[in-house]
Amino acid sequence: MSAETAPSTTPAERDARALHTDGHPISPAEIAIGVIIGRTSEFFDFFVYAIASVLVFPKLVFPHLDPLEGTLWSFAIFALAFLARPVGTFIFSWIDRTYGRGAKLTIALFLLGGSTAAIAFVPSYHSAGIGAALLLALFRMGQGVALGGSWDGLASLLAVNAPEGKRGWYAMIPQLGAPLGLIVASLLFMFLIAALPAEDFLDWGWRYPFFVAFAINVVALFARLRIVVTPEYAELFEDRELEPATITDTVRSEWRVIAVGAFAPLASFAMFHMVTVFPLSWVFLFTEETPIRFLMIEAIAAVVGVLSIVASGYLADRIGRRTLLGGTAAAIAAFSGFAPQLLAAGEAGEAAFMILGFLILGLSFGQSSGALSSNFSPRHRYTGSSLTSDLAWLFGAGFAPMVALWLSSEFGLLAAGGYLLSGAIGTLVALWLNRELARTID
Repeated sequence: MSAETAPSTTPAERDARALHTDGHPISPAEIAIGVIIGRTSEFFDFFVYAIASVLVFPKLVFPHLDPLEGTLWSFAIFALAFLARPVGTFIFSWIDRTYGRGAKLTIALFLLGGSTAAIAFVPSYHSAGIGAALLLALFRMGQGVALGGSWDGLASLLAVNAPEGKRGWYAMIPQLGAPLGLIVASLLFMFLIAALPAEDFLDWGWRYPFFVAFAINVVALFARLRIVVTPEYAELFEDRELEPATITDTVRSEWRVIAVGAFAPLASFAMFHMVTVFPLSWVFLFTEETPIRFLMIEAIAAVVGVLSIVASGYLADRIGRRTLLGGTAAAIAAFSGFAPQLLAAGEAGEAAFMILGFLILGLSFGQSSGALSSNFSPRHRYTGSSLTSDLAWLFGAGFAPMVALWLSSEFGLLAAGGYLLSGAIGTLVALWLNRELARTID
């Protein structure tokens, strides 16, 4: 059943349809707004959990372990969402085919918001023992399943509907959600830490951002439903043949494109965690720096990331997306050789690491997602893009904070740079081994 013919099975879907009945012409700018709102919401959830993984969960859920070991276990639970995302894609692709895109998106975002809000009620180890960790893992996997189902196809629709010569510009638009989500999450945690005594923050203050995340998800749900459930956009999805196919059929037919899409952005996604989650854990565990100051550095660096992502769209349309991805992978390789050591060089070194890192990350990350959407056959573009995104995040980012923190604690920050270098090499090798396919990105 197509998105156009599927019944409106939820009140939210019907309300969203009622908000948009004027039948005005399709606008890429309107699609872009929906994409930005949706991605910012998802990344806000992501960073709220990531920050709590460093500042809260080691003390709340693993107080019986030393701080480093507790943080490593916290990062292990953090990775569960990336393992669960392909499962979510499999489950929700069936819901999409059976009940329509609007029903799928409604269920997925309520699951995401519900799982996020449930984390706010996780008990401490002192009151629930190992049950606290098990509940946290369960809710984290719920987030991952929901993220797999929250794929609405708007990013792919935006890419294939972009004006001639503007594919790079429109490809960077969904990526703006990452630094925007980080800015809001960092500033919110910074405010709570500054405003509350440490005991109150660890008791109840940290829970507040998870409730905020639920509220933002509700707003994002209506913003996205307002687009995807309308007849005009359903018709555009069908014109572009952005309809769900089965996972098995998609993998069988498009495995080569999926492989390129999953491994080509390894450098970007490894870099993503090296300048967001990992440095907060290193600074918090191994320096005297306060979380408040470093969260402010992260927010400022994320502003640089926004500007750099915008610049990536301009550059990609002039030099080609494949050239930009290869060039930034080389830049990330160079960055890995010296920059991580800046985290041990005091406050100025930390700021330099973050700002330079976000500058490079923005240029790379801005073109790393959805670059291969047009390489899928029309029948498999919708499902293939979703699955590729899941695998890229799993391979490139899922275990990055845990591995980088363990390597740096055992062998020094240079070893964390080596991990980042491996991602850069992976990107360059993927682009080289798939030259003919990669050339069609340009």
